[in-house]
Amino acid sequence: DLLLSNSCIPFLGSTEGLDFRTLLLDEERGRLLVGAKDHIFLLSLVDVNKNVKKIYWPAAKEKVELCKLAGKDAHTECANFIRVLQPYNRTHVYVCGTGAFHPLCGYIELG
Repeated sequence: DLLLSNSCIPFLGSTEGLDFRTLLLDEERGRLLVGAKDHIFLLSLVDVNKNVKKIYWPAAKEKVELCKLAGKDAHTECANFIRVLQPYNRTHVYVCGTGAFHPLCGYIELG
């Protein structure tokens, strides 16, 4: 219904099935951070398809191999699914991902 009434703008930035999991709204700067499978997107609230910034953050290859050896599905479980996007201060966001069952966290500078 929203598409038919032109009341929304769908995000067209990825057709790769990235399994979007977490969102962080930055109203002050007019941005939306989106955590997905192996990626973090930084989108404009005005038009989510303009000036899309993307960080590719996969799990380490050796962790993916260990995950597969443990019997997990390579496509749906053995990746770095971004689960936490938390403001840290005015310039950084704290980010955590599953890391193919070996969690990892870091800071992203939002310059």
